[in-house]
Amino acid sequence: MPTNARPSTLDDVSRAIVEQLQIDGRKSYSDIGRAVDLSEAAVRQRVQKLIESGVMQIVAITDPIQMGFNRQAMIGIRTTGDSRVVADALSKIGAVEYVVLTAGSFDIMVEVVCTDDGDLLDLLNGTIRKVTGVVETEVFTYLQLKKQQYNWGTL
Repeated sequence: MPTNARPSTLDDVSRAIVEQLQIDGRKSYSDIGRAVDLSEAAVRQRVQKLIESGVMQIVAITDPIQMGFNRQAMIGIRTTGDSRVVADALSKIGAVEYVVLTAGSFDIMVEVVCTDDGDLLDLLNGTIRKVTGVVETEVFTYLQLKKQQYNWGTL
């Protein structure tokens, strides 16, 4: 979810709804309503507003390895020119899951998910390094993912 929008201020009830969905994204509106003391209809309206405003998305989170993507990596990218333009181009690549503009050694960091090392090599040489403005890349291959969570902000 892009974070270039202005921060949204949520009231305690909306935060509680988000928290309920972070615990179980399939929880019914009526169950959430009981937990936050609202009607099912009111919860439905608030959830719709949270989605429409970009505060949250409701998605299925998968395990890449179980889905056949056995190679994950973070790639540090140094650019020339406007790094925002390069980031926009990188964002259009299907295997690129995460793009962030940074300050420091790299201008951009991207997270990629590939089927194997050959797929990663093809992506790197055949696509990422061909993007106009990409000057240098450094690959940080994931050996083991120890923690990944999506509940920050409320829990």
